[in-house]
Amino acid sequence: MNWITNYVRPRINSIFSRREVPENLWRKCDECGTMLFHRELSDNLNVCNNCGHHMHITPRDRFLALFDGGIFTEVAVPEPLADPLKFRDQKRYPDRMKAAQKTTSEKEAMLVAAGEIGRTPIVAAAQDFSFMAGSMGMYVGNAIIAAAEEAVKLKRPLVLFSAAGGARMQEGILSLMQMPRTTVAVQMLKEAGLPYIVVLTHPTTGGVTASYAMLGDVHISEPNALICFAGPRVIEQTIREKLPEGFQRAEYLLDHGMLDRVIPRTEMREELIKITRMLLGLPPQIVGDLPAPDKSEQAANDANGAADAPTSGT
Repeated sequence: MNWITNYVRPRINSIFSRREVPENLWRKCDECGTMLFHRELSDNLNVCNNCGHHMHITPRDRFLALFDGGIFTEVAVPEPLADPLKFRDQKRYPDRMKAAQKTTSEKEAMLVAAGEIGRTPIVAAAQDFSFMAGSMGMYVGNAIIAAAEEAVKLKRPLVLFSAAGGARMQEGILSLMQMPRTTVAVQMLKEAGLPYIVVLTHPTTGGVTASYAMLGDVHISEPNALICFAGPRVIEQTIREKLPEGFQRAEYLLDHGMLDRVIPRTEMREELIKITRMLLGLPPQIVGDLPAPDKSEQAANDANGAADAPTSGT
């Protein structure tokens, strides 16, 4: 009886009352190693509260924070051929695509949306580095063209968030063809007199940097983002020299005239509203509206004002 009471019953109770704690409640900062609670991290747009390191954020989460009320409409992108070169390395290209789609819950490496920021209508496009390193393939080229065409049709500026490891090798020369295609898309915006603003995030490299990512009217970057064509390690191995501290990082490019702004992610929305409205020739953003006056209250105030008014006498 003592054995059942003292051991078996508590053991059974502990098994049935045990609660599984999710593994993703805490996330470790890649830069300083601080453990960050997932809710606080998401509220701060995946920016470390301790050191300010900017972690990866998905295009959908970025748009939820960017657009007014988190409301936006996705812009349809034409579907390219699934596997034009029948490419295979360690895995078949379609298998890699399926794995990336399952991991990210997105169709491809770029999301295009239309909405308002600070009551200013815009079209926005954002790359997802977690989808095959945000590589530029035919879909990304189609997405940028669709974004430019939508912006021209609606007469809105285009804001693009870049994050890529370069061209997608599984599509070979077809991926490199997206460089001139996207350049033509940017030219469409310039001919229509519409602003094109590029926000470069970590990392933006390769053919993306050599095409649409560096053709904006205004170039903004998040802090410490790597922005380059060839990476620092490749350059060091080629010239056999030690590169300067912070070479090809956002702050280095800002000092050397390659960027216009370096803005933290938490301040990016307000900065984009100011720049967009300035380029469109609009007045400053209306930060808040006063509620409409109550009609009965307004009538009473008018009556009191009339009673208090001085009367003219002879």
